[in-house]
Amino acid sequence: MSKAQTPEILPEFPSQGERLAPHHKNAATLELLARRRSTAAAAMTEPGPSPEEIDTLLSIAQRVPDHGKMAPWRFILFQGEERANFGQILAKIWAGENDADEARLNLELNRFTRAPLVIGVISHVLEKHSIPEWEQILSAGAACQNLLIGAQAMGYASQWLTEWYAYHPFAKDALGLRSGERVAGFIFIGSTEDQPVERVRPEAEIGVWRG
Repeated sequence: MSKAQTPEILPEFPSQGERLAPHHKNAATLELLARRRSTAAAAMTEPGPSPEEIDTLLSIAQRVPDHGKMAPWRFILFQGEERANFGQILAKIWAGENDADEARLNLELNRFTRAPLVIGVISHVLEKHSIPEWEQILSAGAACQNLLIGAQAMGYASQWLTEWYAYHPFAKDALGLRSGERVAGFIFIGSTEDQPVERVRPEAEIGVWRG
C-alpha cells in the first residue's frame, strides 16, 4: 500500500485543563526513537503530508519544554510553487556573490523542491527577559526534533537542514525574520523508497558527579 493510499493516522490532542498521564509506556515509541534516521532530502518524492497531517505536525512541534510558556518559535511553510519561488531568490543571492556555474545555480533553484513540504522553524528570542535566551533557543530546537519524530511516525521521511541560506542576511530578509529571530532549521518532509544505512554513532561521554 502506497503512502497516498494509507489512511491518515492522527492523534487525539488533550483539551485545555485535562489531566494527563505522567508517562506513556509505549514500546513502539521506543523502537521509533532507537531506529530514527534522517533521510536525504534529495531522495524524497511526493506525496507529502495532507493539510490535516500538517496541522497535526505543527501541534506536535509545539508540545515541547517551554520555560515561561513563551512559545519562542514560529513556523514558515513551503509548499507547491512557493518552493521554486524561494529557490529563485536563493539562486539570485548566490549568483550575485559567487562565480556560479549552471550546475550550482540549478542546485540553488531546486533546494526547496527536493521535498513536497519544507517547514522553516524560526527561533524567536525575547532578549533581556527573565527566561534565559539559551533556554528559548533550546525550545526551538526541540520543536525541530518533534517535527522529525512526528513525520516519521506518520510514515514520512524527514531531514533537518540549515545550509548557507539559514545564516545569510539577504535570505533572512526574504524570510521576513524580525529582531531576535534566527532559523533553527528547515525540516524537509516527503515520501521515499530510500533505505538509509545506519551510520557510526559516537560513544556518549558520561561522567558521574560526586560531591
